Amino acid sequence: MSPTGSKRIVIKFGSGILTRVSMPEPDPVQLRKLVEAVALLKQAGHIVVVVSSGAVASGLKPMGMAARPNDMTTLQALAAVGQTHLMHAYEGLLRDHGLHVAQLLVTHEDLEAAQRGARFKATLERLLEFPQVVPVINENDSVAIEELRFGDNDMLSSHIARLWGADVLLLLTSAPGLLQDPDHPEAGPIPLVEDVDAVIHHAQEKKTSLGTGGMISKLKAVQDAVNAGVECVIASGRHAEQIPAVIAGTGVCTRFTAAVH
Repeated sequence: MSPTGSKRIVIKFGSGILTRVSMPEPDPVQLRKLVEAVALLKQAGHIVVVVSSGAVASGLKPMGMAARPNDMTTLQALAAVGQTHLMHAYEGLLRDHGLHVAQLLVTHEDLEAAQRGARFKATLERLLEFPQVVPVINENDSVAIEELRFGDNDMLSSHIARLWGADVLLLLTSAPGLLQDPDHPEAGPIPLVEDVDAVIHHAQEKKTSLGTGGMISKLKAVQDAVNAGVECVIASGRHAEQIPAVIAGTGVCTRFTAAVH
């Protein structure tokens, strides 16, 4: 983190918080709230990278489909159509704040290969030299299938946070954090976790029809990130107006302490 308090933040938007409860396509009202939160973070001086799912969900309506299919080839075709619609939506909303989207499509293999990973990081750093640009990253689903099968970009966002050297990885979900008792959500989230292994048993693997990630997926992503020195936060994406407070340390969430190296 810089001396001015600016943080390098990776925020992951999963399909479950981008879409409507009753409709498969992304919810424009919800998307607007998320973009407004990103704009507020940038106004506060933070450096923000977004990892966004939602390509498949964005492709359903244009392709005349009502629900997410099961076969991988159709999922990849939907992602190819939906990605353009998703980026168009981001660009329109960001433009209202004087910002522009920069699309980056990657695979885990891109990030793991030394030369390609270095080029990705260099491109990302160059984009971030332009204050009006918000990089929005997704898996290149037309050629890669890992995040389509499981994870909903949880692992991808963790990988990017580690490669970039982020200060914070914020995973947004439908819950306000890692719940103290999943059977009694009114008990609220665990505020601070210093040992991820010790809390994995608290998680319930409950996946949505549009997303492929659950709390277990998020905890695995958190585990990799905190071990690399990245602080992690799980918070509600359904209350996007609270995101700046979460980053400031005052919002409702579960915070995972980064390992000290």
